Amino acid sequence: MKSKIYYLFLILLFYVTNCFAQNTTIVPYPSTYSSKIGSFTINKLTIIQANDAALQKNIVPYLLKKLQLISGENLPTSTNKKATLHYINIQKTNNKSSQKEGYSLVVTSTGITLSSQTENGLFYAIQSLLQILPTKQNFPIIVNNVYIVDSPRFAYRGMHLDVCRHFFTVAEVKAYIDLLALHKYNTFHWHLTDDQGWRIEIKKYPLLTQIGSCRAQTLVGSYGSNQYDNTPYCGYYTQAQIKEVVAYAKQQYITIIPEIEMPGHALAALASYPYLGCTKGPYKTLQTWGVADDVFCAGNDSTYVFLKNVLEEVISLFPSTYIHIGGDECPKDRWKTCPICQQKIKGLGLKNEQELQSYFVHNIEKILNSKGKKIIGWDEILEGGLAPNATVMSWRGTEGGIVAARQGNDVIMTPGSNCYFDHSQSNTEDSLTIGGYLPLQTVYDYEPIPAALTPTQATHILGAQGNIWTEYIANSAKLYYMALPRVAALAEVLWSNKANKNYDRFTQNLPTLFNRYSALGYNYSKAVYDLKTTVLPNKNNNGVIW
Repeated sequence: MKSKIYYLFLILLFYVTNCFAQNTTIVPYPSTYSSKIGSFTINKLTIIQANDAALQKNIVPYLLKKLQLISGENLPTSTNKKATLHYINIQKTNNKSSQKEGYSLVVTSTGITLSSQTENGLFYAIQSLLQILPTKQNFPIIVNNVYIVDSPRFAYRGMHLDVCRHFFTVAEVKAYIDLLALHKYNTFHWHLTDDQGWRIEIKKYPLLTQIGSCRAQTLVGSYGSNQYDNTPYCGYYTQAQIKEVVAYAKQQYITIIPEIEMPGHALAALASYPYLGCTKGPYKTLQTWGVADDVFCAGNDSTYVFLKNVLEEVISLFPSTYIHIGGDECPKDRWKTCPICQQKIKGLGLKNEQELQSYFVHNIEKILNSKGKKIIGWDEILEGGLAPNATVMSWRGTEGGIVAARQGNDVIMTPGSNCYFDHSQSNTEDSLTIGGYLPLQTVYDYEPIPAALTPTQATHILGAQGNIWTEYIANSAKLYYMALPRVAALAEVLWSNKANKNYDRFTQNLPTLFNRYSALGYNYSKAVYDLKTTVLPNKNNNGVIW
């Protein structure tokens, strides 16, 4: 009888343990997760230690700071290889067979161990650890025992921010980077130049920020209306500020890819230096949204000298392998009537203006390749023939990505149908937005690898990216309202195994995630809970423009 009770107890224990194996609020969802019986208590005797001197410079201080924000206490640290009792052990392993960004997180009754072969893997382990801790609690902190082995599905996990339509300060950009780090993104695409503003200091061309960083007024009514605020709008980052943000992102293991738009979306540059355009001006920085006819003159050799000089300064600021050159929405009207462009087409034996754009992109790629950089462009860079080493961001659906992957070019998927977070989250959104309707589940259900690709072609899909264009996003409260929780949904698309994805589980855990956002000061949309009416954040709408 005793034996039967014993075995029944073991069966019950196994059942209880495994019932909770899938019950975690970690976002994105880990590859392998299981709860264990028991817990560990973080208190003033807990020692944080690392087995690598380099970890003491960034990883250990980062964890110390986060724990201090939770509890108000500072834990002791040690450089010993491993404590035997009451420890948080951060260890770099020699397991080269594991995924470079992968990690393990094990909590037992005697300690917490975070392991990875890389620092960024350990950083992601910390993000998971923080998500199983309370957002605010005095010592001691009780942590349930868990076993996690985790790694991302895609190498490229990106989010974008347009600071041209509306400008965001260095502090606001840093807070945005913090948000990306929380969700294990590793790339920040910083859209720095456009028709509505030039936002990066270029010392060789000071008029870009003296003139191009300002517009006389801004459209505040719906697109196509004639409602303006009659207020000058300016803003740019000095090179010192750019370096500060790049260094900050590096501490969060996030690479920043800068975007310098060309040959279209160039009015802010043309307003600063009119000789760069086909008509030679006069030009002014655009006050509304949409696509302007005036673009860089592709037939003028001085255009390439200007862009080469600009890109050299950009390269000196950004260690990223990639530089984004835009390439989208470039009308050819000015080129068709420009004698210099037509002469260039004839002299090079090109068929049309599409091939002139391809010539333009190839020229820029040669400049960047000579500096050890690679180009990324929106899928319009396919027009007229794609540069051989270019990476394509497929935004006009998935077809551009499919074409590029079949040609052997790398691709980042970012279709507007699933990845444009400036679109409304509710059918009855009464906040002014641009674009269509993109509910949370549409983001979550996205599959970045098109079924039309063969397995070999699919290897060229590096990952995907969410985009936030800021025509009607003028402050950080609305930025986060539009971003969250869709950033979390896309994070799970990019990180989690397909077999582990479950929308019902994801939405059930949103209250916990929302509590974390609130504790960290991030605004968010609750539209997922009521698709018939928009749930507003609070009475004053958190500063959102309505």
